[in-house]
Amino acid sequence: MKLSLASALVVALAAQGSVASTWFGKAVYNKWHETELERWLSDHNVAYPTPSDRKDLENLVKDNWQNNIITPYNSWDAQTLQSYLTLKGQQAKKGSEKNTKSLIDQVKVYWTETEDSANQAYGNVRDWIFDSWTDSQLKAFADKHGIPVPQPRQRDTLLKTLRENYQSAANKISETTSYPGDWLYESWSESDLKAWLDERGLPAPQPSSRDKLIASVRRNSRLASLNMQAAYSSAASSAQAAKQSLSDALLDSWSDSQIKEWCDKNGINVPQGSRRNELLALARKHRAQLMGDNVSGTAASAYGAATSKAGNQYNAAATGFAGYTYWIKQQLGLATGPAASFSSATSAASKSAASGSKSAQKVYDAATESAIKATDRVKEEL
Repeated sequence: MKLSLASALVVALAAQGSVASTWFGKAVYNKWHETELERWLSDHNVAYPTPSDRKDLENLVKDNWQNNIITPYNSWDAQTLQSYLTLKGQQAKKGSEKNTKSLIDQVKVYWTETEDSANQAYGNVRDWIFDSWTDSQLKAFADKHGIPVPQPRQRDTLLKTLRENYQSAANKISETTSYPGDWLYESWSESDLKAWLDERGLPAPQPSSRDKLIASVRRNSRLASLNMQAAYSSAASSAQAAKQSLSDALLDSWSDSQIKEWCDKNGINVPQGSRRNELLALARKHRAQLMGDNVSGTAASAYGAATSKAGNQYNAAATGFAGYTYWIKQQLGLATGPAASFSSATSAASKSAASGSKSAQKVYDAATESAIKATDRVKEEL
């Protein structure tokens, strides 16, 4: 069947595409205020003539958008490229640690930003611009702009409230929001700005000035948000692996009768004559119940004397793991609720382990080892 001329044209245009745009849609910066276009160019060290008409500014942004937003890794040094791979839970291929070209090829595989995602992100800056801020910086912004935040001021509440009021806060002072100016960082001190850059391995501009510091933070904020998402994803994956390891170790430490008692307690039907491997398979199938709230906090009363030691050890180890998970979320700024600190939870688990059986000790040790490994990994990524 032959295509009509109109259909052929549509197919050709769709295949061709254009930089930072999707099909017939305009690139997000085409909607920016002229001052935002100039700000973006200045932040990315792209010279532009003054005065310039809007079309010239848009074309300059367009010419530099790909290298600075879509594929910025092409200009990264070897250390930055390796750090990104580590953040993605990967290691540079042996022998390529200092080979920039090889490292770039490896980073490409794990890079997630595309023309479409960048277009969407810069069309909704409020959704990610605050991601890398500390709690105190979020609170200061809310106070400065008279934004009431429900109590208690938890991070998720702060972020939600600031995002909802971002546009109105800018409107009150007649400022732009798509590629925001220095107003966004008015509550930050110069030491705050330098600390933000230092924590991410970014050099402070030299000679340093407040304007240049803000420009550097603003220019790298999108990447910081993407990196935090990657770090959280990696941490969540490590947490899940540790959680599974813990449940496996716990089940392996139980006798057949203990598994049957647990199944009975949780309403899980156990076929008559089930062998140990069948019992373990059945218990693992209902792993969510094992790791959830259905396990009684007072194992002795839940399982009787026969299961008290294993049950108590599980509770202690699970508490330690919950604290560890919360610690990770705190480091990533994603903690959403109260929990015991990792250190105090681990201490409690350790005391319980000391009085537990050898099999229970193995449960705790397995969970703790997984937690420590994942913690060290997250620290490196951060």
